[in-house]
Amino acid sequence: MNAYLRSLNSSEQVAALFLVVFGLLVVASVSAFLLTFRQSENAHDAAWHAELADFRRLLGMSWFMVVVFWLAWATGEAMATILFALIAFFALREFITLSPTRRGDHRSLVLAFFVVLPIQFWLVATRHFNLFTVFVPVYVFLALPAVSAISGDPQRFLERNAKLQWGIMVCVYGTSHVPALMLLEFPGRNYAGKQAFLVFFLVLVVQCCMLLQHLLARRMKRPPSLPAVSASFNWETAGLGILAGSAVGAMLSFITPFKPGQALGMAFVACVAGTLGHLVMKALKRDRGVTAWGNRVSVTGANGLLDRVDALCFAAPIFFHSVRWYFSG
Repeated sequence: MNAYLRSLNSSEQVAALFLVVFGLLVVASVSAFLLTFRQSENAHDAAWHAELADFRRLLGMSWFMVVVFWLAWATGEAMATILFALIAFFALREFITLSPTRRGDHRSLVLAFFVVLPIQFWLVATRHFNLFTVFVPVYVFLALPAVSAISGDPQRFLERNAKLQWGIMVCVYGTSHVPALMLLEFPGRNYAGKQAFLVFFLVLVVQCCMLLQHLLARRMKRPPSLPAVSASFNWETAGLGILAGSAVGAMLSFITPFKPGQALGMAFVACVAGTLGHLVMKALKRDRGVTAWGNRVSVTGANGLLDRVDALCFAAPIFFHSVRWYFSG
């Protein structure tokens, strides 16, 4: 089998990988659907069905992530960048919708959605890596308050600008680093045309980490470590999820330009960043008084898109710069 996989070209290897992943998701989804026919006869069965419903929700999130990245690979680098730009657009819209704004913010909002976002992803598509890494945290963070000040509305000025800057940082800057992974080059490592594996590696280790943390929190029922922020977050289950995601990364070293030890370290960095990012977004939701960034009646129309990608928005830039720094040394 290993010899057969090595005989395939890079595109065929990526296609085979997605075929395996889709197959596993189909098996898991069909199994979960068939289990829904089990009758509830007591309180224990009712609790079991609640856990099954939660598992099916997590499966749906996994389907979303895999389909998005399959489309990103299948449509090519340019279309992948456009796809993630659209994800960033709707995620930012969802974030801003739950953050109060004033009339004086309209120019800043137009700048964020229709100037900053396109330029950031254009810089990614054209491989201006040095500029795209500082464009948002330097130029945009200085320009937005200036535009807001010109509007002449000083009421809650710092709070309003901080919210918009934070939304851009997470939704635009973080998301833009995912397609940027597909543009990295690794001279001398025979990795040309295989960058989609790197994106898959990042998504899988972070998703496995978050999934296991969620399942362990429900099974182990440990008291929350930070009850004011999250009713389910516990340092023990978070640590176990990070270790599991790191182990998955080490096992997937063969699809990356990393050696097993390097893959373990990179996966660990991504899982820690994703875990802390997810915790930060939970704190923001508590501050806004909501349990999710969107739902079926959400006016954003995004139906919780930010809930699906929040950990990735934090993990992607940390992972990208760790990889680029390590292999450029």
